[in-house]
Amino acid sequence: MTAIAERGAASAAGLRLAAPKGAFSFDSLSVALKALRVNALRSALTMLGIIIGVGAVIVMVAIGSGAHQRVAEQIRSLGANLIILLPGAVTTGGARLGTGTRPTLTEDDAIAIARELPIIEVAAPTVRGQVQVVFGNQNWSSWALGVTNDYLVAREWNIADGRTFTPEEMSAAAKVTLIGKTVAEKLFGDGDPLGQIIRIRHVPFTIIGVLEKKGQSTQGADQDDVLLTPMTTAKRRLLGYSGTRAKAVGSVMVKVVEGESMKDAEEQIRDLLRQRHKLQPKDEDDVNIRNLADIMETREQSSRVLSLLLLAVASVSLIVGGIGIMNIMLVSVTERTREIGLRMAVGARGRDILVQFLVEAVTLSLIGGSVGIVLGIAGSIVIAIFAGWPTLIQPWAIVVAFLFSGAVGVFFGFYPAKKASELDPIEALRFE
Repeated sequence: MTAIAERGAASAAGLRLAAPKGAFSFDSLSVALKALRVNALRSALTMLGIIIGVGAVIVMVAIGSGAHQRVAEQIRSLGANLIILLPGAVTTGGARLGTGTRPTLTEDDAIAIARELPIIEVAAPTVRGQVQVVFGNQNWSSWALGVTNDYLVAREWNIADGRTFTPEEMSAAAKVTLIGKTVAEKLFGDGDPLGQIIRIRHVPFTIIGVLEKKGQSTQGADQDDVLLTPMTTAKRRLLGYSGTRAKAVGSVMVKVVEGESMKDAEEQIRDLLRQRHKLQPKDEDDVNIRNLADIMETREQSSRVLSLLLLAVASVSLIVGGIGIMNIMLVSVTERTREIGLRMAVGARGRDILVQFLVEAVTLSLIGGSVGIVLGIAGSIVIAIFAGWPTLIQPWAIVVAFLFSGAVGVFFGFYPAKKASELDPIEALRFE
């Protein structure tokens, strides 16, 4: 009993000297740490909820941010300010055969869009087909695209090595090609493909350039698994466009001038094509217009909703941890009632006791928050390595999680601390 009284007197004296107005002090922090060390296992279990909550918040935000960044990168890889035009559908015997079954889009449409609409930077027509490519004893199935040089501008696709098509090659249907990184790796490995002759559908082509790596599209397709040839070459020598289809194209990539409204560009393109195709007001559009800005916005909204949902789920752990802290602090007040009475008896004021127990609760939360930050960062890295999910650790999430853990300590620790500060010293000393 004498030892307890001495310890209580020393603690009370420390509180009076270090914090005469009930403010936080390093002495109160020292006393709080000593009190937590007395029941180290119980303190560790109490912090477990905060540790899990903070760690979960950091991991969930990292996963959500990684997914958001991945979507944004995939959209950007298609090209900025890009609108894609696709041929319309044809109806036969009452059955609609789907997009692209009607050759309603032509090279002349692309030329008119680029020439007549100042809001448009380039309009690049394309045709495509799957082909078998052979070099020596290596072969690979890939996609051949007939394009103009405007296609590279629209897609913001640079040449890693080599050059683009010359006007003479475009007009003469020259047998030259640009290949993607995937095709280069499959056919040549670490070798240099420039100047090599490959056979595309048994037709010899000379490689004049290698495209920069683009990665996966928003649908997960490998954008680097491609060969680009002049439009005239693809139509005449590879894909068999002739007769009524001689001018038809599979799509048109339209790049809008930077800073201009994508919605306005979309409306102007629609009006121009309806005029060119002589459609009546009651007729449906015969060309499908896909605004990638809308797709990106939709994907970003989905990512944001996912991130908020994950964050809300993780925050529940913090609240549960706070309830655990309140529970343990209430138990601690009951266990230390006689000690509180002794402190008050030798001069400690109610606000000194309030601050002391509040510091203990906040210390529990902040220690748990610090451990949770370490585990959250480690967990994000492990998930990225072993699960293959893209994660992006956000500094703001670490700061917010840490501050929120401190706020949880203040919120859930205030009631037990206030209860301890309002104890009657005489009744507390009589407590058994």
